[in-house]
Amino acid sequence: METEKACEHTPAELDASLPSGEQLERTAELFRALGDPERLRLLVKLGQAERCVSELVGDDDNFSTVSARLHHLLRARLVLRRRESKHMYYRLADEHVVRMVRDALDHADEP
Repeated sequence: METEKACEHTPAELDASLPSGEQLERTAELFRALGDPERLRLLVKLGQAERCVSELVGDDDNFSTVSARLHHLLRARLVLRRRESKHMYYRLADEHVVRMVRDALDHADEP
């Protein structure tokens, strides 16, 4: 009869490296923001270049809808904004967001 092998790590050892509850909640908020195709489309556009809101409004959108989507992305810390005269410009928050969006799109395209 074969003897059962003991686990290599205790649950306490494994749990010590888990993220905090606060970090998990912030990450979940980030994924909720990414979960909308139209917000994701805005992130892809902003991955090409910084743009003002009027440059992001498409044929099927209106200014207030795009602004609301951008505000959601801003709250999730995925984008940054700056004001120049009467225009508000948005860009991706950092290189992490660029890689995350690119990797998610690549992963979704895998067979």
